[in-house]
Amino acid sequence: MKASELAEKLGGVLEGADVELSACGGLEEARPGDLSFCKDPKHVKLVETTKASCVLLPPDWTQGAPCSIIRVADPNHACMAAAAIFAPPAPERAPGVHPTAIIDPSVKLGANVHVGAYTIIEKNTVIGDGCVIEAQVFIGENCVVGAGTHIYPQVTLREGTKVGRGVILHCGVRLGGDGYGYNTTFENGMPKIEKIPQLGIVELGDGVEIGSNTTIDRARIGRTYIGPMTKIDNLVQIGHNVKVAGYSGIIAQAGVAGSTQIGTGCLIWAQAGISGHIKIADGVQVGPQAGVPQSLDGSIKYVIGAPAMSMKDMAAITLSPKMIQKTRADLKALKAEVEALKKA
Repeated sequence: MKASELAEKLGGVLEGADVELSACGGLEEARPGDLSFCKDPKHVKLVETTKASCVLLPPDWTQGAPCSIIRVADPNHACMAAAAIFAPPAPERAPGVHPTAIIDPSVKLGANVHVGAYTIIEKNTVIGDGCVIEAQVFIGENCVVGAGTHIYPQVTLREGTKVGRGVILHCGVRLGGDGYGYNTTFENGMPKIEKIPQLGIVELGDGVEIGSNTTIDRARIGRTYIGPMTKIDNLVQIGHNVKVAGYSGIIAQAGVAGSTQIGTGCLIWAQAGISGHIKIADGVQVGPQAGVPQSLDGSIKYVIGAPAMSMKDMAAITLSPKMIQKTRADLKALKAEVEALKKA
């Protein structure tokens, strides 16, 4: 595609040669024929050394570039749009049921549903209109899957799971497995561990997206609930009876223990750990690898560390050793000055 044609599609202005473009790439790895982007002047050196044939830049960029330029209001958004133009078409999942799929006669399939090879859907489940259920998916009894949902290969929905409209479940997602629930008693002086039955369900609101190999436990009683438009990354563990109000994000390898409540608009960063039976107020961010042992009431909007604390408190603790070293050096210099004055 010519740069001039792409500029027209993106609502931008071309400066320089009308080069041929065929792909997108980052500034450092781009090759001739690639389109790249930059929106921050602090990356000017990357722009100056890029091998891309064309770069998307904001209207106020004054540092120039060694290639053609397309000026757009938002280079990041424009590059996403360009990548969609260059990308090969997505695999087509036409409506229909693969002959190897096993679907109980009681299942209700909506209009224009795709069911892939070797998928199993058990009795009394309802699948909404326009759903795409790819190969090797297991959907247990009495599940409900909302219209327009896309379930990728090897996803498991245990019995009773409810999935909203327009949900995306990536490969290997497991919904509705048993949570960690046990009672320890003693019999003749020996410990006896009894499993607590996990009798509830998992429910997802509309527009939820869950990354590969994330697990969400079924409730002990009631439901584990992930509210609308919540986005969950890969390899996240969410315990039984957790409630996420909605419009929140939970990043890779984070863990949320049972019965915790997370408010609206929260962001739980990678590898954070949240204890059970606590509440995280609306809009709170939990930083990477933070450990949260108690409720966060929203008076502090960003916490980090283990135990989690405000950025101000964490900075004070982190900088204390350096401040002590500096104080010691200052004291040593002051003593030297005093000794010099005594000898004068």
